[in-house]
Amino acid sequence: MNVSDQAKEVWKNIIEMVVWILFVWIVVRLLLKFVVANEQVFGPSMQPTFHQGDRVIALRHKTVKRNDVVILDAPDEPGELYIKRVIGLPGETVESKNDKMYINGKYLAQPYLKEYKSKMPAGQLLTNNFTLKNDTATNRNTVPKDSYFVMGDNRTVSKDSRMIGFIKKKKIEGVVVLRYWPLNRFKIF
Repeated sequence: MNVSDQAKEVWKNIIEMVVWILFVWIVVRLLLKFVVANEQVFGPSMQPTFHQGDRVIALRHKTVKRNDVVILDAPDEPGELYIKRVIGLPGETVESKNDKMYINGKYLAQPYLKEYKSKMPAGQLLTNNFTLKNDTATNRNTVPKDSYFVMGDNRTVSKDSRMIGFIKKKKIEGVVVLRYWPLNRFKIF
């Protein structure tokens, strides 16, 4: 093999490598745009489940169910995202009474709040009493069609459906399925 053939072979390898890198980059970009969301948690509204700086993966087209943690477009802060837990589904009533949540009049167990409630002073409520009808942000008896009632796990500081109203289905970026950072808190949801 002469020098000219060697040079052609090197350039061929470089071009192949560039094409592969470009292909992988396009595939990753398409996955991030249409299939998964890779986001970082900011703020204390989902503590103790998620903390500032946690990194999560959410699936964009996963069916939303009660107690799912979702990434959503912040209705009151354009361009920002919130992370919240789905409490009420379309057509349901939502009520909190004496720190217990009720959906359509039936008690909703919330084991993810147990750790937080155990640290609160005796008699202090994690979730203040409310009903949808008496809530100024929602002001109706049931969650509307194609909408959800969401709350943060840290109810005392969370800006959620009690303040910002119902969240339209199209505003949900994805359902959180994995926390991958920090590694010592790795968890599949």
